[in-house]
Amino acid sequence: MPVLPGAEPFRHEGGEVGVLLCHGFTGSPQSLRPWADYLAERGLTVSLPLLPGHGTRWQDMQVTGWQDWYAEVDRELRALVERCEQVFVFGLSMGGALSLRLAAKHGDAVRGLVLVNPANKVHGLAAHALPIVRHLVPSTKGLASDIALEGSHELGYDRVPLHAAYSVRKFFRLVDAELPQVTQPILLLHSPQDHVVPPADTARILSRVSSTDVEEILLEQSYHVATLDHDAERIFDESYSFIGRLAPSVGTKGSTSGG
Repeated sequence: MPVLPGAEPFRHEGGEVGVLLCHGFTGSPQSLRPWADYLAERGLTVSLPLLPGHGTRWQDMQVTGWQDWYAEVDRELRALVERCEQVFVFGLSMGGALSLRLAAKHGDAVRGLVLVNPANKVHGLAAHALPIVRHLVPSTKGLASDIALEGSHELGYDRVPLHAAYSVRKFFRLVDAELPQVTQPILLLHSPQDHVVPPADTARILSRVSSTDVEEILLEQSYHVATLDHDAERIFDESYSFIGRLAPSVGTKGSTSGG
């Protein structure tokens, strides 16, 4: 299947500091593209991959699982580490969980994490029914476009494939067990009014990571997809300041080529 217009992966060759951006479950790079563009314009090397099974049609996601999604971001991280002196990992929603696992597994190769409304658990009765229901019903109502800003839209599936949802449930449990291995500096931005990921997920993550350099920012004006919402510019600015604090060379080197 062809990739939906706007859902394409994005890469930009910039300076010696790299950023890997991880999009969310049933979403696409479109939800993070303005953020990626902002970073690229400031001379950073940027990678925003399309996760397998995403960005086409929800049926394509039925045959993928967390191992496929993680393998994609792991591969992109390794390429950035070879190319750059320092690498940061940013993630939205499930992309936050992917980011946390990369940090747990790659250690010092990841300089810092920026997480926006990171997911940690599949909640509610549906989570307990998934092991059985996924064999009876192929999909359920979608999660995309939880955005307060009028006119802003997330390019994501309008259905959630339940085999994939079962896989993400297993992945969240795996990552939760690995959170104590995360020691990197973290900037965590989350929306009090999030209709996809509850505040409990952020609290759980912050209580279990071993990081000592942690900053938490509330996004009062935004819903779940805050990177396309009222607080988007704040996310972009705060993340760039976070990088600048940990990688002082940022801001002193220009971009080398287009993306």
